[in-house]
Amino acid sequence: MSDPSDPYGAFMPGPRATLAGAPEGPLAGLSFCAKDLFDIAGHVTGYGNPDWARTHPPAVASAPIIADLVAAGASLAGKSKTVELAYGLTGENIWYGTPINPAAPDRFPGGSSCGSAAAVAGGLVDFALGSDTGGSVRIPASYCGIFGIRPSWGAVNLTGACGLGPSFDTAGWFASTAGVLRRVGDVLLPSNGELGLGPLLRVQEAWVNALPQVATALQPGLAAAERVLGPSLALNVAPEGLVAFYDNFRCAQAAEAWTTLGPWVEATGPAFGPGVKERFEAARDLAPALAARGRAFRSLIQARMRALLAGGAVLAYPTSPAPAPRLGADLATQQAVREATMSVTAIAGLAGLCEVTLPVARHDGAPVGLSLVAGPGRDRALLALAVRVAAEAGLPG
Repeated sequence: MSDPSDPYGAFMPGPRATLAGAPEGPLAGLSFCAKDLFDIAGHVTGYGNPDWARTHPPAVASAPIIADLVAAGASLAGKSKTVELAYGLTGENIWYGTPINPAAPDRFPGGSSCGSAAAVAGGLVDFALGSDTGGSVRIPASYCGIFGIRPSWGAVNLTGACGLGPSFDTAGWFASTAGVLRRVGDVLLPSNGELGLGPLLRVQEAWVNALPQVATALQPGLAAAERVLGPSLALNVAPEGLVAFYDNFRCAQAAEAWTTLGPWVEATGPAFGPGVKERFEAARDLAPALAARGRAFRSLIQARMRALLAGGAVLAYPTSPAPAPRLGADLATQQAVREATMSVTAIAGLAGLCEVTLPVARHDGAPVGLSLVAGPGRDRALLALAVRVAAEAGLPG
C-alpha cells in the first residue's frame, strides 16, 4: 500500500526516524531527510540493502552532521532511500523500490542519493542530505531539477556515515532553492571567509561530451553565470581525454570500495540487485596495477586542477551529459550513460573540488543541470555565487 505522505517513494518503508529541531537557530522551521547511510540513534542504518540491515545493530549515536542540523533548528522527517551500498548512479533499488523522479516520472531519479533528491524535488522536505563519491548528489540533482552541492573533500564531517571510497566520499545536500542550499552550508561548512571567485572557465571537453541539445539548452544558464563573473574563457583540462578520467577514477574508487566493503561482502554473501553485483565483482577482481595507476593519475589531476583554480577561477560545464535514462533502460544503456557521466563528475571527484549544480534547463521533457566548480576550501564562496547566478537565471533564490 502506498504512503500518501510519500507519493514519490522517497523514504525508507516502515516507521520513520524523526527528530525535532531546536526551537531557534539558522535552520529553524526547515525540514530535511537523510540518506540511509547516516546513523540516527536507535535506528538501523540500512545502506540500501536488507542483508546490511540484518547484519548491523541500531546506531548508538546519531552522526554529527545530523546532530548539527537538528541543533541548528532543522527537523528530521525520516531516512531516504539509497542505491545499495551507494554504488550506482541511476537510483534503482529492487528491494525497497526505486523513488519516482518528480520532475520526469518516466525516468530514473539518479543515484545513489535517489530518495533525498526525490523528496526535495517533490516538495516533501526543504532540503536533504546525501553523499557524493562519484556523482551521487550532483547527478540526481541534475536529473530531478534541483540544487545540489558536493563539498570539497574533507570539508564536512562524515563520522557516523557508511563509507564506499573514503578518499573520495563527501557529504552533500540538495535544496529546492539556492538560498536554502547556502543556509545549510553556513551550518555545516568550516568558516574560512568569503574568498573571491573568477574568472569563469568553460571546460571544452565536458561541453563536447554532452548531447548537443543539452549543451544548447544550458547556454542561458551559462550566460547568467557570465553576467555575474564576466565572459567565460574556453579551455581544455583533459589532454588525456575524458575517458582516462573515467577509467582511472573507476579503478581507484573500486579498489577503495573493495577494501572498505569487501570483507563484509565476503563474510555475508549478500544478495545484490543488477549492476551493483557486477560492480563489486569487478572491484574484487581489479588488478593491483590498475588501482595503482588510478591513484597516480589522481595525484596528477589534483596538482593540475588545484593549480588552475588556486586564484579563484570557476569551471562551468554540464552536470550530466544527458537527462536521466528512461525507466526500463537495459544495463548496457545504463552503463554507457554511467561512463559518459562519470567522465565529467570525475573532474571534481579526482581533485577533491567543490561543485554546485543549478537546475537551469530542460531537454526532451526532463531537467539538466549546470555545474559551477571551485578549488578546495572555496565552498562558501561557491554557494554565494550560486545564489547570485540563480537570481540572474530567474531560479528560486
